Amino acid sequence: MHSTTTLRDRLKELNEIGIALSKQRDINSLLETILEAAKRITLADAGTLYLHEVDTKVLRFEILRNDSLDIAMGGTSGIPITFYPIHLYDEHGEPNHAMVVSHSALTGETVNIPDAYTAEGYDFSGTQKFDSKTGYRSQSFLAVPMRNHEDEVIGVLQLINAHDHEGGEIVPFSVDDQQLLESLASQAAIALTNRRLIAQMEELFESFIKLINTALDDKSAYTGGHCERVPMLTMMLADAVNRTKEGPLKDFVMTDKDRYELKIAGLLHDCGKITTPVHVVDKATKLHTLLDRIELVAQRFEVLKRDSEINMLRSMAEQPEANHEKLRAQHAERIRQLDIDREFLRYCNVGSEAMAVEEQQRVRDIGLYRWKDCDGVEKNFLTDDEVENLTVRSGTLTAAEREIINHHIVVTIKMLEALPWPKHLKNVPEYAGGHHERMDGKGYPRGLRREEMSVQARVMGIADIFEALTAKDRPYKKGKTLTESLTILGKFKLNGHVDPDLFDVFIREKVYLDYAHQFLASEQIDEVDLSRIPGVVVQKK
Repeated sequence: MHSTTTLRDRLKELNEIGIALSKQRDINSLLETILEAAKRITLADAGTLYLHEVDTKVLRFEILRNDSLDIAMGGTSGIPITFYPIHLYDEHGEPNHAMVVSHSALTGETVNIPDAYTAEGYDFSGTQKFDSKTGYRSQSFLAVPMRNHEDEVIGVLQLINAHDHEGGEIVPFSVDDQQLLESLASQAAIALTNRRLIAQMEELFESFIKLINTALDDKSAYTGGHCERVPMLTMMLADAVNRTKEGPLKDFVMTDKDRYELKIAGLLHDCGKITTPVHVVDKATKLHTLLDRIELVAQRFEVLKRDSEINMLRSMAEQPEANHEKLRAQHAERIRQLDIDREFLRYCNVGSEAMAVEEQQRVRDIGLYRWKDCDGVEKNFLTDDEVENLTVRSGTLTAAEREIINHHIVVTIKMLEALPWPKHLKNVPEYAGGHHERMDGKGYPRGLRREEMSVQARVMGIADIFEALTAKDRPYKKGKTLTESLTILGKFKLNGHVDPDLFDVFIREKVYLDYAHQFLASEQIDEVDLSRIPGVVVQKK
């Protein structure tokens, strides 16, 4: 019989266990804490925690501990439990009351067995086989069901071989032991249910995020890929900063909650693109809208060629035969020039290289050619909109379209700030909304400077840029090599675009290389000479 003082101590410990259970976030660690606590307050030598799988109607081994045999399986031990689950019903659908734990799960009752070798009504043959193999003697048993808030049995705690508090002999589990374990099982069931509910809510929440990204992917395949890769690179760089022990960022620390918050921000950083017109998001060429209008321009060249031929034939009919050769030569020269102009516009339409002023002027000159449309109306060869698009200096977007693209971050911030974020996710709008800001205050949409931004937002800025540079699934360009991408990123460090300290970590910890091996094509992963990358501080050996 336990003394009053000992019982009081055990009750105190039970309360402390309840507090510990409420703080435990990891389910495996939670289950292990439950079993270890159960063994400790009852002085049990061994124990097993089973979870009820409703779909398969079995009790699955989750945690198994035996102090005398030095067995630790399941949980955080890293050793999987190889025992088969315990079926609650046989092949005929009859309930399995032969085993202590299955009976406890089926009835919701506590089972207290003083001595398994003399007990009647239960099948202990498996236990006895285990004992004969190991030399162990499984004597006293205590099985307690774990009930959730809906009074459903979600698992069973089974303890083996209680020890006498004074002499350490194996004794039956006392009434006090049973009551304490039932109380612990109740607390454990609540803690486990709460943790499961939180996990399910987090899973549901992330599924909604993936739903948004799936919609973006369906709208634009490369945007969907971007929304997957940027969070990955963000976390890779953030973890690199977290483990760095030198430089200005050596004191930066992230907890698991911090990491989750940044992960969510990364997944949502471009959610505003759901409102961006697809013909702008996927603008592969300068004249692309719902279709590439360069083909319409090419058809106009055919009209000009036909008109040239008609003019030649009319002139030949009106002039002496001696002039025909000259007319043919003029027509051939006209056709040759039109073909050259057509191919020039096709080249301009790609937008892969920065456009020279002379090339822009040539587009405008071609645009002044005259032609007649199907209604016989004479007009300029290129419309003002076509001239504006074809003379875009770099890339494929006009200033108005860039404004539309840039507006996605405004929409992202508006969407995220409208949500009632819990405390541990309150920084998601700031992290996600800052990835287009610059360190010198020239970014958008808020023109923030470096000191006004969190490290996490600055991390996401670098991740967003590097992913865009190396992405091999863009419709308007091919992915750049590591050297090309790092050269541009290095220049961005020097001109105040990206955080210089984060760039140094990005290089020093070889985050770029880890990312490359996961997401870049082999031809993009070239040998990088860091001494030739702008902004790189070469480490002295």
